[in-house]
Amino acid sequence: MDQKVIIVTAPSGAGKTTIVKHLLSRFPQLAFSVSATTRPPRIGEVNGEDYYFLSMEEFKNRVEAKEFVEFEEVYHHTFYGTLLIEVKRLWQLGKTIVFDVDVKGAITLKKAFNENALSLFIKPPSTEILDQRLRNRATDSLEKIQERISKAHLELEFEEYFDKTIVNDNLHDALEEAVNAVNDFINKPAK
Repeated sequence: MDQKVIIVTAPSGAGKTTIVKHLLSRFPQLAFSVSATTRPPRIGEVNGEDYYFLSMEEFKNRVEAKEFVEFEEVYHHTFYGTLLIEVKRLWQLGKTIVFDVDVKGAITLKKAFNENALSLFIKPPSTEILDQRLRNRATDSLEKIQERISKAHLELEFEEYFDKTIVNDNLHDALEEAVNAVNDFINKPAK
């Protein structure tokens, strides 16, 4: 596999989706890899654009058929994964793929794509700010928020596994840092 990929990961609430959207708007050669999930859609989310929303049975069938590049049970009974067919589809379009994935999935993708992957770890300025961001989202129940906060604190321990850490304290600076990292990476020859 000589095609390049960019892996963006962060604890929930650190701002990775905002950074991914910015990168996609700045670089026409990038394309977003739509992940599959077993969680229900949130208001405004579109199947095939935001996620491929699959039933638990369909997700497990695809796992057995080895149709995923990576997958994880991110939360209890909630799976996320990257479909191999999605990666192939984007490469056929000649795109550099951008993944917006959880920390464990990002580590798996980095191992799979090795030097042809740039992995960015988006980090909040503090755990207190991260907790506040998750509470302010108002998209999840209190129980789900607590689950996300606990998981986020654990995920911060994996920072060292990634090529570059970007602290999202000032959004403008974080966006610029991400753009510079991606620009350097996509202009470097693939191995």
